[in-house]
Amino acid sequence: MTSMFNTLLRPALVLLACLSALTGLLYPAAVTGAAQALFPWQAQGSLLEQGGQAVGSALIGQPFSDPRNFWSRPSATAPMPYNGAASGGSNLGPLNPALADAVQARVQALREADPGNTAPVPVDLVTASASGLDPHISPAAARYQAARVARLRGLPEATVQTLIDKNTEAPLWGLLGEPRVNVLALNLALGTPRTP
Repeated sequence: MTSMFNTLLRPALVLLACLSALTGLLYPAAVTGAAQALFPWQAQGSLLEQGGQAVGSALIGQPFSDPRNFWSRPSATAPMPYNGAASGGSNLGPLNPALADAVQARVQALREADPGNTAPVPVDLVTASASGLDPHISPAAARYQAARVARLRGLPEATVQTLIDKNTEAPLWGLLGEPRVNVLALNLALGTPRTP
């Protein structure tokens, strides 16, 4: 029995302990340390601040429903919108009646918030992203909302357009992705506190 333990079980237990320490302790500690050293802002959650207080992350969308604010892309997470612990798409196909109803309700809400705006509604204002957490909208979606935000805030539309331009992020390395606008950063530039 002792020889079986020494020849079979003991090496297996030693290997299990070594691999557990390596993959469960050393590797995560090394990756966390490297992230903290090389990318401290991102490793700490990419938090945006207002008045010295964190108001949200630049990487996770937030709901804004006040018509004075720019609205985010819809979230597909449940049970709460923009729930980082429940990332995932809606899994509704393009022919699903539930998706058509949701899109129609979102279009109606946008039209009710700005009845004079007859422009086509950008698709990213009425459909969720694959993760359901996207903090960005397209520049077209921001421009679609500019007149409403300017009117309700008593600002010249040109001022709001300038803020949109200043908060438009270029594609990564000029190649990857599309130009995009971080909704929380844009609302903070307008002086908007976080409003759930």
